[in-house]
Amino acid sequence: MWSNIKDILKYTFSSVVCLIALVVFFFIFGFDFWTSIGMTIGLGIFLYYVQSGGWMQWTNKPKNQRGTFGKVSADKEAFYQSKGMTKEQIAYFRSTMNQAKTTIQDVETNLQQRSKLKAIAARNDTVDILKDFFKNIVNQPNRLHEVDKFLYTNLPTLKELTEKYIAIDGHVSKTKETYAALENCAKTIDDMSRLIGEDYVRFMSNDIEDMDIELELAKQVLKRDNEGKNKENALDEEI
Repeated sequence: MWSNIKDILKYTFSSVVCLIALVVFFFIFGFDFWTSIGMTIGLGIFLYYVQSGGWMQWTNKPKNQRGTFGKVSADKEAFYQSKGMTKEQIAYFRSTMNQAKTTIQDVETNLQQRSKLKAIAARNDTVDILKDFFKNIVNQPNRLHEVDKFLYTNLPTLKELTEKYIAIDGHVSKTKETYAALENCAKTIDDMSRLIGEDYVRFMSNDIEDMDIELELAKQVLKRDNEGKNKENALDEEI
């Protein structure tokens, strides 16, 4: 809750609309200073609420969904141990993936905030890729070292870029420079989304290689089976 209050105050006293309202309350309507401050904060709460897409978007989520995670289950611990992971490695992996989950949730929320971001996400299948990427990393914890760039650079960068875009787009008065900044930010988000898609394809390439191997083995089995049947037919013909 305290983080929400800080975010609201930060938004209120950095918003042009709120600052103008403070001047109007104090100098034009003649309210005393603290009343003007209170009314300005009230306006800030309302605007923050609207920009965030509704109260549920910025109130605290249950602890088991964001920020913390419960004790590992016996089945999951056995799964991690089957991958040769120590308790320390399990704890590190779970902490890392919990943070990734939170970041992905934030990115998904951000991408829904603006039509331009929605279009970029749809074009790159960004949300679906992020969620499937997460699922496959969780199912292959011993490959964590392969996704360092995704987890520690590309994913956090995508979150920061979407937040920056929303913040700039929230400016009440936009100049030519503002629109240029928005266009540049949107292009970078698009590029980063494609880059994450490439991260995903590289990670999943093992599955493709495994499938190719299985297909080749299946072809060999079928070939041997067909050769066996041909020999049997030949024997029948000789009889």
